Amino acid sequence: MAVPLRRADGRTTRTVQDGGPRSFKGGLADQSEATTQLHTATHLLYKALRRVLGDHVVQRGSNVTADRLRFDFSHPAKMTAEERDEVERIVNEAIEHDWPMSFREVPTKDAFDEGALGAFGDKYGETVKVYTAGDPNGEWYSKEICGGPHVENTGALGHFG
Repeated sequence: MAVPLRRADGRTTRTVQDGGPRSFKGGLADQSEATTQLHTATHLLYKALRRVLGDHVVQRGSNVTADRLRFDFSHPAKMTAEERDEVERIVNEAIEHDWPMSFREVPTKDAFDEGALGAFGDKYGETVKVYTAGDPNGEWYSKEICGGPHVENTGALGHFG
Protein backbone atom coordinates (compact mmCIF):
# COMPACT_ATOMS: atom_id res chain seq x y z
CA MET A 1 0.00 0.00 0.00
CA ALA A 2 1.44 3.37 -0.89
CA VAL A 3 0.19 6.64 0.58
CA PRO A 4 1.82 9.87 1.81
CA LEU A 5 2.04 10.67 5.52
CA ARG A 6 1.89 14.33 6.48
CA ARG A 7 3.98 14.46 9.62
CA ALA A 8 3.20 16.60 12.66
CA ASP A 9 5.96 19.02 11.59
CA GLY A 10 4.03 19.71 8.36
CA ARG A 11 6.46 17.89 6.05
CA THR A 12 5.08 15.22 3.76
CA THR A 13 6.78 11.86 3.68
CA ARG A 14 6.03 9.77 0.61
CA THR A 15 5.32 6.13 1.19
CA VAL A 16 6.14 4.20 -1.95
CA GLN A 17 6.67 0.59 -2.79
CA ASP A 18 9.89 0.86 -4.78
CA GLY A 19 13.39 2.18 -4.39
CA GLY A 20 15.77 2.09 -1.47
CA PRO A 21 17.62 -0.80 0.12
CA ARG A 22 15.93 -4.18 0.02
CA SER A 23 16.77 -5.52 3.49
CA PHE A 24 16.79 -3.85 6.90
CA LYS A 25 17.08 -5.10 10.44
CA GLY A 26 13.49 -5.47 11.64
CA GLY A 27 12.31 -3.75 8.46
CA LEU A 28 13.87 -0.40 9.50
CA ALA A 29 16.63 1.51 7.74
CA ASP A 30 17.54 3.42 10.91
CA GLN A 31 15.99 4.74 14.11
CA SER A 32 15.58 8.37 13.07
CA GLU A 33 12.49 10.35 14.09
CA ALA A 34 11.00 10.08 10.59
CA THR A 35 11.61 6.31 10.40
CA THR A 36 10.18 5.89 13.89
CA GLN A 37 7.03 7.77 12.86
CA LEU A 38 6.54 5.69 9.74
CA HIS A 39 7.25 2.48 11.64
CA THR A 40 4.58 3.39 14.20
CA ALA A 41 2.21 4.12 11.32
CA THR A 42 2.60 0.50 10.15
CA HIS A 43 0.93 -0.63 13.40
CA LEU A 44 -2.05 1.62 12.76
CA LEU A 45 -2.15 0.56 9.12
CA TYR A 46 -2.11 -3.15 10.01
CA LYS A 47 -5.06 -2.79 12.37
CA ALA A 48 -7.00 -0.73 9.82
CA LEU A 49 -6.34 -3.28 7.07
CA ARG A 50 -7.69 -6.07 9.27
CA ARG A 51 -10.78 -4.02 10.15
CA VAL A 52 -11.55 -3.26 6.50
CA LEU A 53 -10.42 -6.44 4.72
CA GLY A 54 -10.84 -9.04 7.48
CA ASP A 55 -8.90 -10.95 10.12
CA HIS A 56 -7.32 -13.14 7.44
CA VAL A 57 -4.92 -10.25 6.67
CA VAL A 58 -1.45 -11.12 7.97
CA GLN A 59 1.67 -8.99 7.83
CA ARG A 60 4.27 -10.54 5.55
CA GLY A 61 6.95 -7.92 6.02
CA SER A 62 7.71 -4.22 6.03
CA ASN A 63 10.42 -1.92 4.79
CA VAL A 64 10.66 1.51 6.40
CA THR A 65 13.05 4.39 5.74
CA ALA A 66 12.88 8.05 6.74
CA ASP A 67 11.24 8.75 3.37
CA ARG A 68 8.76 5.93 2.91
CA LEU A 69 7.14 2.80 4.22
CA ARG A 70 6.22 -0.44 2.51
CA PHE A 71 3.86 -2.81 4.27
CA ASP A 72 3.44 -6.29 2.79
CA PHE A 73 0.34 -8.24 3.73
CA SER A 74 -1.73 -11.19 2.60
CA HIS A 75 -5.08 -10.62 0.88
CA PRO A 76 -6.55 -12.55 -2.07
CA ALA A 77 -7.72 -9.52 -4.07
CA LYS A 78 -6.57 -6.08 -5.11
CA MET A 79 -7.88 -3.40 -2.76
CA THR A 80 -10.61 -1.17 -4.13
CA ALA A 81 -10.42 2.61 -3.96
CA GLU A 82 -13.20 2.52 -1.36
CA GLU A 83 -11.25 0.07 0.80
CA ARG A 84 -8.10 2.21 0.57
CA ASP A 85 -10.09 5.33 1.53
CA GLU A 86 -11.63 3.53 4.51
CA VAL A 87 -8.23 2.27 5.68
CA GLU A 88 -6.84 5.80 5.41
CA ARG A 89 -9.82 7.19 7.35
CA ILE A 90 -9.35 4.64 10.16
CA VAL A 91 -5.60 5.30 10.41
CA ASN A 92 -6.22 9.06 10.64
CA GLU A 93 -8.88 8.47 13.29
CA ALA A 94 -6.31 6.52 15.35
CA ILE A 95 -3.77 9.32 14.87
CA GLU A 96 -6.30 11.95 15.95
CA HIS A 97 -7.24 9.87 19.00
CA ASP A 98 -3.61 10.40 20.09
CA TRP A 99 -3.28 6.92 21.61
CA PRO A 100 -0.29 6.51 23.94
CA MET A 101 2.28 3.95 22.75
CA SER A 102 3.74 1.65 25.39
CA PHE A 103 5.42 -1.71 25.61
CA ARG A 104 5.73 -4.58 28.05
CA GLU A 105 7.93 -7.65 27.96
CA VAL A 106 5.85 -10.79 28.44
CA PRO A 107 6.10 -14.51 27.73
CA THR A 108 5.32 -15.13 24.06
CA LYS A 109 2.32 -17.36 24.85
CA ASP A 110 0.84 -14.64 27.08
CA ALA A 111 1.28 -12.07 24.30
CA PHE A 112 -0.78 -14.14 21.89
CA ASP A 113 -3.31 -15.04 24.58
CA GLU A 114 -3.98 -11.34 25.26
CA GLY A 115 -4.59 -10.61 21.57
CA ALA A 116 -1.22 -9.35 20.36
CA LEU A 117 -0.53 -9.86 16.68
CA GLY A 118 2.75 -11.38 15.57
CA ALA A 119 3.29 -12.79 12.13
CA PHE A 120 6.62 -14.51 12.76
CA GLY A 121 5.46 -17.25 15.17
CA ASP A 122 8.34 -19.68 15.56
CA LYS A 123 11.00 -16.95 15.28
CA TYR A 124 10.12 -15.45 18.68
CA GLY A 125 12.00 -16.32 21.84
CA GLU A 126 10.47 -17.13 25.19
CA THR A 127 9.67 -13.47 25.90
CA VAL A 128 8.70 -10.67 23.54
CA LYS A 129 8.02 -6.94 23.58
CA VAL A 130 4.35 -6.15 23.04
CA TYR A 131 3.68 -2.61 21.83
CA THR A 132 0.21 -1.22 22.45
CA ALA A 133 -1.46 1.84 20.99
CA GLY A 134 -3.75 2.60 23.91
CA ASP A 135 -3.99 1.22 27.42
CA PRO A 136 -2.52 -2.32 27.51
CA ASN A 137 -4.85 -3.12 30.42
CA GLY A 138 -7.90 -1.26 29.11
CA GLU A 139 -9.09 0.24 25.85
CA TRP A 140 -6.57 -0.15 23.04
CA TYR A 141 -6.43 0.22 19.27
CA SER A 142 -3.45 -1.95 18.33
CA LYS A 143 -1.33 -4.55 20.12
CA GLU A 144 1.61 -6.20 18.36
CA ILE A 145 4.78 -8.10 19.07
CA CYS A 146 7.51 -5.74 17.91
CA GLY A 147 11.02 -4.56 18.67
CA GLY A 148 10.39 -0.84 18.16
CA PRO A 149 11.15 2.05 17.99
CA HIS A 150 7.85 3.95 18.31
CA VAL A 151 6.57 7.46 18.96
CA GLU A 152 5.17 8.23 22.41
CA ASN A 153 1.65 9.06 21.13
CA THR A 154 -0.02 8.41 17.78
CA GLY A 155 -0.82 12.12 17.41
CA ALA A 156 2.87 12.70 16.67
CA LEU A 157 2.31 11.09 13.27
CA GLY A 158 0.39 14.03 11.80
CA HIS A 159 -1.82 12.99 8.87
CA PHE A 160 -1.86 9.71 6.93
CA GLY A 161 -2.81 9.96 3.27
